[in-house]
Amino acid sequence: MNTRNAQRSALGRYGETLAARRLVEAGMTVLERNWRCGRTGEIDIVARDGDVLVVCEVKTRRAGAFEHPMAAVTPEKAERLRSLAEGWLHAHGGAPPGGVRIDLVGVVLPQRGAPVVEHVRGVA
Repeated sequence: MNTRNAQRSALGRYGETLAARRLVEAGMTVLERNWRCGRTGEIDIVARDGDVLVVCEVKTRRAGAFEHPMAAVTPEKAERLRSLAEGWLHAHGGAPPGGVRIDLVGVVLPQRGAPVVEHVRGVA
């Protein structure tokens, strides 16, 4: 892995840790992080919010980056997340009574000061 990829990977892991903390603070239970489904992809965080299963995409950006993290969920990305959610449910015994929700946590890291963590429920 080159230096740039290593930095991006570390940035992503840091953002996911902040996101998981935010979800727990919001009363959710984190069930799994970085769940992989073959070649389909990865779910950053799988959590439970009451009787709802939450598939959470995390996007971390440095302040001043090209796009805001919240712009990252395109219709194609949303479809892939739904497909990954189905894979997770299949591997873990089916849907909970409250169904499935897809959330997004955007993390912006400013040059100075605390990271800005934004959680949006039901993005797709």
